[in-house]
Amino acid sequence: MGSSDNCELVPESRFVWRARRPGHTHRLICFPHAGAGATAFAEWANLLPEDIELVAVQLPGRQNRIGEEPFGDVARLTTALRHALRPVLEGRYAFFGHSGGAIAAYELARALAATGQGGPEHLFVSAQPAPDLPPVRVLHTLPDDAFRAELLALGGIDPEIAAMPEVMEMLLGLLRTDFRLWEGYRPTSPGAVDCPVTALSPDADPRAPRDAVRGWQAFTTAGFRLRTFTGGHFYLYRAAADVVAAIGQGLLGPTTDRRVA
Repeated sequence: MGSSDNCELVPESRFVWRARRPGHTHRLICFPHAGAGATAFAEWANLLPEDIELVAVQLPGRQNRIGEEPFGDVARLTTALRHALRPVLEGRYAFFGHSGGAIAAYELARALAATGQGGPEHLFVSAQPAPDLPPVRVLHTLPDDAFRAELLALGGIDPEIAAMPEVMEMLLGLLRTDFRLWEGYRPTSPGAVDCPVTALSPDADPRAPRDAVRGWQAFTTAGFRLRTFTGGHFYLYRAAADVVAAIGQGLLGPTTDRRVA
């Protein structure tokens, strides 16, 4: 069940957007997919249970940080996040990451544990193969026309945006950088997180087949659960209420979710 409060996701710092919720017991920190910004999670602010406060990560190169150079190196990104997110890495918090954002969340969880800063109490990974698996298909090396066609086929770009050549040119540059970052990712060392992992798997996702998403089970020393949803790679926009309900269930218990089997 969502909150009765009217929460708005707003920027608090360069990296942090937050929908403040006084009295919350948990915080959900969300990492967006390639090319996306913090507002990808704006709808969630009023869907989450009242006990969960929403934080969304804003990376350079998008939205209010459009003029900044996006990260091209996972280690540098992780270090920057470890410092920039420190104000919200307190109390009881969990990470959610969609697609490449799942890798960002996983790497940050590992870095926090390695530096003695603790870490999230739960990691939710969405539409992303396990860290040790190569991408199903490499897109960032494709010519512009083929790259654009593949992205449109995935369904992550609004048709209105696709019809604006200047906007698309800028967006494709950012997307290519982000895809290069995540498609080139390989774990620097084997390592499991010490918190439960819930993997969310759309049933018709060419980028993240179910068995590849199930591979996350090997990357936790705590519990693992695989949740399946109907849809393609960007299922979470169509099924936002059900995704948020599953997260609420994972954090607060089954009474928070009566819509997801």
